[in-house]
Parts: sequence; C-alpha cells; structure tokens
Amino acid sequence: MRERQSARLLVANPANEVLLFHFRHTDDALAGQSHWATPGGGLEVGESFEAAAIRELFEETGIRVDSVEAPVGFRRFPMMLPSGEQVISVERYYLVRVTDKTLCRDGWTPHEQQVMAEHRWWSVSELRATAEQVWPETLIQMLEAASCNVS
Repeated sequence: MRERQSARLLVANPANEVLLFHFRHTDDALAGQSHWATPGGGLEVGESFEAAAIRELFEETGIRVDSVEAPVGFRRFPMMLPSGEQVISVERYYLVRVTDKTLCRDGWTPHEQQVMAEHRWWSVSELRATAEQVWPETLIQMLEAASCNVS
C-alpha cells in the first residue's frame, strides 16, 4: 500500500477553541460518511511537512503564517481516500494560535467545496460531550499535551 503523508493543523483561537471542518461525503468512495476533522492535507512532491502545514493552513482557512513549530502529534493508520484508493496515512499535527476567527474559502479545491460542509470552533468540553465522529480520535490529548489549554 502507498504511504500518503499529510500535515494537519490544530488551529486555536483566543477563546481557546479549536477549528474543525465538517466533512460530508455524497458523491465519492466515502459516500454516506460524515465527520469533523482538522484542516490539513497531503504533501506535494518534494514538500516538507512544515511547508505543507503552512500551505494547507492558507489554502483551507486564508490564515497566513511564516513558520510552524515542532509537531505536537503523529498518526499512522490505513485509510480509504475519496477516490477509493487504500493508503497508509502518515500525519503530523502542528499547533497554530490565531487571534482572528475569520476564515476564507478562496483556496478550496472543487472537491473541498463539495465535501467541507461547514466549520466550527470547538471547546474541549464540547469535544468531550459530542456523539459526532471527530478525527483524530486523540485530538483532546494532543491539545492537552501541546499545553494549548483549550477548555
């Protein structure tokens, strides 16, 4: 199986909430699936995880940063892409603090426009209480380990 490397972002606002996007699949191999997940995406050829994190943050939120610090979390697991391809996903998570909750969708691909139905800023207490599927499943632990103090 091919390995797919991706950079993901834990975007925290001044209210100590974390940004998640609601993915609803209707017309791809994941049709019928719904989940909340952090912004981020796959590395381009020759791109570092850090460069991908900076690029993905801007493309998916309109937020521009010059750098990211060391990753605060890692995941490796088998997954199916919307195309139907089975891959081993290798993810690194980066914490980014923002002062403004305003987002921009101008950098979204047509597929992102189709599946990213909404966004929401979540507190840890809301994450603990939700019955909805949230990825990564260790999000709360990553936030706490990063001393994000999201509550």
